[in-house]
This record gives sequence, structure tokens and C-alpha cells, in this order.
Amino acid sequence: MADMQIVPAYKTNVEAQYVEMMVPLYSYGCENKVKKTLSSLKGIYSVNVDRSQQKVTVWGICNKYDVLENVRSKRKDARFWNPEDNVVIEESHPPSLPQKVNFKFPHSRR
Repeated sequence: MADMQIVPAYKTNVEAQYVEMMVPLYSYGCENKVKKTLSSLKGIYSVNVDRSQQKVTVWGICNKYDVLENVRSKRKDARFWNPEDNVVIEESHPPSLPQKVNFKFPHSRR
């Protein structure tokens, strides 16, 4: 019994970090949508949105890939400010081809 150690089920090597993203923002409404989406994430301490630079900066204890995924739920073309981080995402998620949709109009009744 004396040799037993308490080991957590997961590693807690989590530190506060800045996550910078380029997000296409066209209006004040887009800006608010992104702020609201990010403020709902756990561990986020601050969200700074600069619409003129199309830049969103998040500070908090978070996984940067989860933050980007959350922003992409509102703005599809969001990416990391640092181009090197985007290479990792593109390799792990190859772009999917658009699916063809067949839509038929109902026949008009005479």
C-alpha cells in the first residue's frame, strides 16, 4: 500500500495562451456573433475583435483547435493568423468535394 501513487486520469499541462485568427467580418453583427460564440467557451478570459484587420484574438486556457472549430461554426473561412498553424489543419482535414444536389421542381398542375 505504501508504494501506491495517485495519478490523475488526464494530464493537466494546460496553460493560458493567445489564439489569433483571421476571421472575415463584414458588419457589427458578425463581430457580435463571433464574440458571443467565443464567450460561451469554457476557459476563455477575453475576446478582442478588430474588424478593420479581420483579426480575432482570444486569451484563455483553451485548445486553439477547439477555438477555431467553434468560430468556424459561425464564419466558415476562419483560419489561424499564423500560416504555419493552418498547414497542420489542412493536412489533418483534407478539403471535401461539394456534393451534387438533385432538386426537381414539382410539376405544375393545370
